[in-house]
Amino acid sequence: MSKRIPLVSICGTLVASALIALLVGARGQRLDALADSVPAAESALPPSEEDGLTPVIGEEPAVKRHISQADIEAGHFTLEALIEHGRVLFTANFNALDGAGRPELTGKGGLRKRREMPDNFNRISGPDANACSGCHNLPAPGGGGEVAVNVFVLADALPFVDFDGDTVEGGPNQTLKTVGNERNTPSIFGAGFIELLAREMTAEMHALRFAGLREAKRTGRVVSVELVTKGVSFGTLLCGPDGSVDSSAVEGVNEDLIVRPFHQKGAAVSLREFTNNAAIHHHGMLSVEQAGEGRDPDADGYVNELTVGDITALTLFQATLPAPVQVTPDTRVEREAAARGRALFDQLQCSACHIPEMPLASLLFVEPGPFNPDNDLRPEDVTAVFEVDLSPFIKGLRQDADGNYLLPVFTDLKRHDMGEFLNTDASEQAGIPKQLWLTRKLWGFASEPPFLHHGRATLISEAILAHGGEARRQRAAFAALPQAEQAELLEFLLTLRIEVGTE
Repeated sequence: MSKRIPLVSICGTLVASALIALLVGARGQRLDALADSVPAAESALPPSEEDGLTPVIGEEPAVKRHISQADIEAGHFTLEALIEHGRVLFTANFNALDGAGRPELTGKGGLRKRREMPDNFNRISGPDANACSGCHNLPAPGGGGEVAVNVFVLADALPFVDFDGDTVEGGPNQTLKTVGNERNTPSIFGAGFIELLAREMTAEMHALRFAGLREAKRTGRVVSVELVTKGVSFGTLLCGPDGSVDSSAVEGVNEDLIVRPFHQKGAAVSLREFTNNAAIHHHGMLSVEQAGEGRDPDADGYVNELTVGDITALTLFQATLPAPVQVTPDTRVEREAAARGRALFDQLQCSACHIPEMPLASLLFVEPGPFNPDNDLRPEDVTAVFEVDLSPFIKGLRQDADGNYLLPVFTDLKRHDMGEFLNTDASEQAGIPKQLWLTRKLWGFASEPPFLHHGRATLISEAILAHGGEARRQRAAFAALPQAEQAELLEFLLTLRIEVGTE
């Protein structure tokens, strides 16, 4: 069992001990130097007189300091210090001295051939970015990205792609439609609230499954369990008296009943899993969680490229990005049009999947999360979890009669069949059928064009008209509206924005 660190408030003062702790981590180490030193996350560098950093002559890594998970668990860092370290990592332009570059591993740890410069960087095959903020930048770091920074999910598992028509590395060459699943960068603003919502929905469905199995054992009969959480139905589960479970009628979620709220397919459980996988896929930066302490499976000569503490800081930076807001239009005419558009949103039953408000019981974000996969840090792996009250990171939050916080997320966190027009993937991601997509979180989405999973829609109206499958009736209803009413609906959708100082 892990203990809990006392709740840290964002309003607290940045204490001197946290600043000292932040400055005594070590930079990533060359493998050939490891034998004569302590691991990167544990070593301390003597400060210089000017700024506390060891003077370096010539080139140096983008990340000057790494932090230890042990120090986080010991309470040596304030929340502010961890967020700042996460921000530094999120905006750092990783280079070869950090361990960045095309590794001998895929994003999921499979082997692939290494390429040296100039074939060490490939926008299609990956790595495809120098910094997290290189793609997540609309309208500010942590947001979405325009189509110029689209990525190709799963392409890192394929041979190096050059489209010259020849076979490469023992396999056929690829086309732009088969090389990988093209993705436009999604926003992470408000992601901490989204992960909390997914955790609660998962816990509720697991409780329903447990109750069904217990009832089946008690009665000796098969028990049908309706998997409804927070008003969203994920189908039916059949629990047998022998402890068996039939999940053939479960829909919109994996058979393990874990809601995965990240990636457009709903493929990642948590911000931590998302971060660990993205680090190697997009940057060639291999975390200790995936590689092991002092190990170099990507064969680039560097170890401990991102420590466990680094990933915790990156996770907390993302989890505390402020929630999007609904802005008020400038003029009375626009405000009245947006109000009528909101009514049309319900009338057309867009809100059946894009649920305007979802109830959340607690705003306490605990890291690491309870449903992380084995290769990501879990609560049983730490001596103390880190707790954060997310209430300062959202404005105007309402509560219902039961005390639940009503998150204006405009999603159900469920996968739906969106029809053949959006069935554009070359292969399945994480075993998820290609026509299934997680309901887009509409809060803030108007601040991050273009739209759809591949960014092909430059207008919201184009994205609506691309809907099919389970949303075909809503698409047809929108198309049948008079142009004036379409404009009113769009005026409402344009109020769902990310509020930042630069916008």
